[in-house]
Amino acid sequence: LSLKFGDVGNLKGLVIRFLLTTSYYQLSVQNWFTLHRLQLLYNHSIQATFNATRIYAPASYSYHCEHVSSLQRYDALLIPSSANDLSKLWEVTFIDFQIQGFNIQEGHFAYAKDCASFFSPAILMGLVMSLILLLVLAYALHMLIHLKSLDRHYECKASPTYFAQMKDNDMGDEKEPLRSSGNESYELRNQQFCKIYI
Repeated sequence: LSLKFGDVGNLKGLVIRFLLTTSYYQLSVQNWFTLHRLQLLYNHSIQATFNATRIYAPASYSYHCEHVSSLQRYDALLIPSSANDLSKLWEVTFIDFQIQGFNIQEGHFAYAKDCASFFSPAILMGLVMSLILLLVLAYALHMLIHLKSLDRHYECKASPTYFAQMKDNDMGDEKEPLRSSGNESYELRNQQFCKIYI
């Protein structure tokens, strides 16, 4: 796949060439296309060649990525093919890159396989925070389930009230006649009180 730009500034006859292949994989039971190389040509000669990594999609799909670049800050999907050629002198970056080499219908891209990973740092951070919140919630529910009612600590459990039976020989010590009236009456000196256990 060649993109011909013609004369751009000092570059005469600038061409960007994409070398694509298609292969059948039995594991996925379908054809996949892969971008193997990207070449920069001007003045009818190859000036730079980059090997493409991780740029592939099912043959019936297109491939889309926000940045396809030779720069490390964009994850460097394009790597210079050789340390001896002029590829290291070039910095190539495609923004909002989308490509489809096969099974093109009506001149439109098919459904795109995106290069964004399912486990980006933002998604991983969200999963970790969700796990922490779930653990806090589980601990709170555990504490609520095992919470004992405070009412049972304040229930008064009183033993039956009783007075010890007095013996006849001790009755003289514990009884004292009242002198105020002519009738003989007695006053209980040692009174026993019931104990209430809380």
